Amino acid sequence: MQMHDIPFGVTDWAGVPVTEHPGVTGVAYWRTQSFGNRHSGGIRVRMVEYSPGYLADHWCSKGHILLVLDGQLDTELEDGRTFALVPGQSYQVADHAESHRSSTATGAKLFIVD
Repeated sequence: MQMHDIPFGVTDWAGVPVTEHPGVTGVAYWRTQSFGNRHSGGIRVRMVEYSPGYLADHWCSKGHILLVLDGQLDTELEDGRTFALVPGQSYQVADHAESHRSSTATGAKLFIVD
């Protein structure tokens, strides 16, 4: 990831509009900020909350850096490996490296950069 043409700024996440993204079960609530042109290397930064019982509706091949802020996030890789992350733990994966999907029994709050 290259970060270019992004002036210093402060984000008050409480003021960022929420978008709703249904899963197979549960729902994800995203607060999203985009910096630069995503089609030419810009980045997206998100504060994401998963409801209890959330299961993603797709396998994701997008690269991310993800930090768990609250709750427990269960991440499954397409090859069958699973990882349970708790607050203070993070993962990173490159674009098109290992498809993954998220779920949570209890709910989770995440900070994601991609």
